[in-house]
Amino acid sequence: MPQYRAPVDDTLFLLSDVLGFHARDNLAGFADASPDVVEAVLREGAKLAEEVLAPLNRTGDIEGCRREADGTVRTPTGFKAAYDTYAQGGWMGLSVPEAYGGQGLPHTLNTAIQEFASGANLAFGMYPGLTQGAMAALLVHGTDDQKALYLPKMVEGAWTGTMNLTEPHCGTDLGLLKTKAVPNGDGSYSLTGTKIFISAGEHDLAENIVHLVLARIEGAPAGTKGISLFVVPKFLVNPDGSLGARNGVSCGSLEHKMGIHGNATCVMNYDGATGWLVGQENRGLNAMFVMMNEARLAVGVQGLGQSEVAYQNAAAYARDRLQGRALTGAKAPDKVADPIIVHPDVRRTLLQIRAFNEAARALMLWTALQADILHRSEDAKERQAADDYLGLMTPVVKGVLTDRGFANAVEAQQLLGGHGYIEEWGMSQFVRDARIAMIYEGANGIQAMDLIGRKLPKDGGRAMMAFLGEIQTFLKDHGEDPTMAPFVKPLQAGVNDLQAAVMWLMQNAFSKPDNAGAGATDFMHLFGLVALGYMWGRIAKAALAEQDEAPSPRWESKLTGGRFFMERMLPETGLRLARIKAGAESTMALEAEAF
Repeated sequence: MPQYRAPVDDTLFLLSDVLGFHARDNLAGFADASPDVVEAVLREGAKLAEEVLAPLNRTGDIEGCRREADGTVRTPTGFKAAYDTYAQGGWMGLSVPEAYGGQGLPHTLNTAIQEFASGANLAFGMYPGLTQGAMAALLVHGTDDQKALYLPKMVEGAWTGTMNLTEPHCGTDLGLLKTKAVPNGDGSYSLTGTKIFISAGEHDLAENIVHLVLARIEGAPAGTKGISLFVVPKFLVNPDGSLGARNGVSCGSLEHKMGIHGNATCVMNYDGATGWLVGQENRGLNAMFVMMNEARLAVGVQGLGQSEVAYQNAAAYARDRLQGRALTGAKAPDKVADPIIVHPDVRRTLLQIRAFNEAARALMLWTALQADILHRSEDAKERQAADDYLGLMTPVVKGVLTDRGFANAVEAQQLLGGHGYIEEWGMSQFVRDARIAMIYEGANGIQAMDLIGRKLPKDGGRAMMAFLGEIQTFLKDHGEDPTMAPFVKPLQAGVNDLQAAVMWLMQNAFSKPDNAGAGATDFMHLFGLVALGYMWGRIAKAALAEQDEAPSPRWESKLTGGRFFMERMLPETGLRLARIKAGAESTMALEAEAF
């Protein structure tokens, strides 16, 4: 059976030595997150992931969810008990304000726990993950009464949350949605329509489900300008917080999917369901984007989680599987063959995945820290910088971590040979589960288009200039340090490629928009490589300091991974730049011929 071990020590190192987490005591909740508290939280979260969630991963995949004749949905064996353990441990409200029953700790810690849950059992982790996203939207845009009514129960885990956007005829283009909302005359609305691909839309884990639903109020403008957001509970809630009658929302069917079988992905029917407006009328996308952006970052975490668990199991297999002899002579002469980890291509595969995972974890936590700064800092300038960074980096984290996370799962599966294709070994599930992360919460091609079309030019390119300036400062500060040369020089070359790509897009976006669009995905990955390279530069700086103070094979191993990334993976920016500059004429001509 596949195994999972949460990367606690690596996470602690990144938070304390690389990202300066403990220097942020000026932010609300950070003073309570002392080093001892952080370690205790992460180790308890790891224990939950390893001992409770991971053993259910294969069970959930085999059994899946089932819909009963009355529309209720049963989750796989063990999921309900695991969910109760998760909720009773206070994990749902780890970073929610104490006023609503949460612990008020930094969101950065919650992000680390999300990685552990995603690596251990992606399908399970989606249930609390979606609830946390719904709470985030209500915290920002809900009324005081809505927050008081829903949040404490969601923090407690008694109620869960969902996000209802997609309809049978529209996915990304939400301006086409048809779900309608009719005022009832008492402040509530009657919602009618059908939503599809609704993760955790119906299940037996909690007594109530709080749906956040996009709909169009009768008479509202067409397109995205006429969309509103509503909170629609599965069971209506009485003024005292007790549950009332069943609302007019039901699961029409379960989707039959390639992976994440343990999560109930539902077709949801709204038949005059009662809902209440969240935020302003016709401004629903603004409110929903809080949850959507949080979900996109969480999906990037899922890509990393699947890459990590696939790596761990591939590395374990490579140490045990005997096959052939090393090119330089037998390494295990007492055995019939050497373990396959002695073979260069196997080592390259493992090192490539590991080098990505370590940098991706740093980028993920750094981005989560910016979210904490945005929501907790009292410095307006600091909040603006964090908001700029999050806007720019969200499509990169979502797109790059999931694209490469899936590719890494496939590489890990390949390393197991025939066993990788056999379900009992677990690698097939990692591949199947990782695949969805490239699709939902905005397919990665859409993320790339959003990056070049909206995020890059926003505010005159202020966010990109700040990002490049931060890296250039790092390069300048460490350019004369010979021990940092293996990291500084390749990073400088990558930054040069990124700047050239930005200039090319600026010069071509308006005159030849198809050319710019054709290079969007390559630009997203070029940007991601530079961001990951920057993370490796920061990791290397901290690891070198640790090695000087207390030499250890751990630090040398980490530096080896960093050098591999800089030498073998970061130079891909040059190829990406060449592809961007190649333009789109041939592609568009081919499509014109085809149509």
